[in-house]
This record gives sequence, C-alpha cells and structure tokens, in this order.
Amino acid sequence: MGISKYSSDIKIIPNNQEVIYNFLSNLENLNLFVNPESMGLLSEKVPQLKISDFSADKDSCKFTVSGFGETGLRIVEREPFKTIKLGGNGSVPFEFNFWIQLLPVDAYQTKLRLTLHADLNMMMKMLVGKKIEEGINKVADALTAIPYR
Repeated sequence: MGISKYSSDIKIIPNNQEVIYNFLSNLENLNLFVNPESMGLLSEKVPQLKISDFSADKDSCKFTVSGFGETGLRIVEREPFKTIKLGGNGSVPFEFNFWIQLLPVDAYQTKLRLTLHADLNMMMKMLVGKKIEEGINKVADALTAIPYR
C-alpha cells in the first residue's frame, strides 16, 4: 500500500474566507444539502451509490452506503480560516485524510483547493484512481456553488 495524493483544481468562491471556513468547519451544515431529494438525484447519476441514514454534528457525520455499511467523516484538525482536515469515521476500507484549504484573494473572494491523501493498494488505485480525480473536482465545484452565510 502507498499514499496516493489527489488534488482538485484551484477554485474561486465569491465570498469571504472567514465566512466560508465557519460554514465548512461545522459538519452540521451538511444537513442543509443531504436530504432525500438530493440523495435521489445522486442515485440517478450514480445508481450503484445509495446513501441513507445521514446524520451530522459539528465534528462528524455518519451515513450508510448500500453494499458497504455505515461509514462517516470526522474533523481531525482545524486551522482557523485556512484549513479543515477530515478523516474516516467508522468502517472505511482504507486510511485517508481529506483537506479543505482556503486562501483569501481579497475581502470577497477566496481560493479553495481540496486534497485527498489515501492509502490505496495498487488494485484500488487502478480501479478508482481516475474516479477519485474526477470526483474531487466535482466536490470542489459543488463547494463553490454553496450560498455561504
């Protein structure tokens, strides 16, 4: 096994760095976006991925993935207004760290970059590596579209 690194393209969010950080560093805010309607849309796009039983608190979230079981994420480190580091919480088939990095452009624009460090064996890399690269950019795009408050 070896650590593989996947990074998103740098995205620009039209909002203040502190506002974005405060929103993203509280996983309870995911409840605004993870609902039966959004999960239905996700299942239409990726039929093999069915997520249910989602719950979140400030520091962690958990959910069930069909055919896989209960899993989740937890915040393992916060560097105010700059970085949020997440790790696995529950049954995850590999170790990983997921970083959300924020950098101000000016008072009303922030650069965002996502980085995933995953301990994948060669077979997993071959099977899911390309999908992870695509997925991390889709997540970054989705984070640029959130109406931060």
